Amino acid sequence: MGSDGKHDLTYLINEVSRRVELSQKRIREYEKGGLVKPEREPRTNNRRYSESDISQILRVKELIHEHGFTVACLRYFLASAPCWVIFNCAEKEDCKTYKDARIPCYDIAKKATGHSGLKNCESCPIYLNRAVKKMPLLFKS
Repeated sequence: MGSDGKHDLTYLINEVSRRVELSQKRIREYEKGGLVKPEREPRTNNRRYSESDISQILRVKELIHEHGFTVACLRYFLASAPCWVIFNCAEKEDCKTYKDARIPCYDIAKKATGHSGLKNCESCPIYLNRAVKKMPLLFKS
């Protein structure tokens, strides 16, 4: 439930597919690759996508289709870069996780009160890929 007492608006995969102009299969591949984690309806187990999930899908689509990332490459990027870089966060200056890039954003968010971020850390691709071995994105010569 939202703060206004109404249920947060969510969408089924067929609606999301039309909205983001990707096949349902591709969206499920993004989920399998740890790039999005929609809620599941308890009764039917249907995927339910929030506006935040849709924003994540659109950013992943952009990184893959316009910038040439592969899903595997993006997973390493997610494990090695802070969330505000990947998701081009407009609110990063106000975010407590922006202050120190050495500490994973989800660790800071656990301790921060009033953290807005994506839907929540447990559904963020960076959190979902936290077990991927981190590596430097650029090497010094």
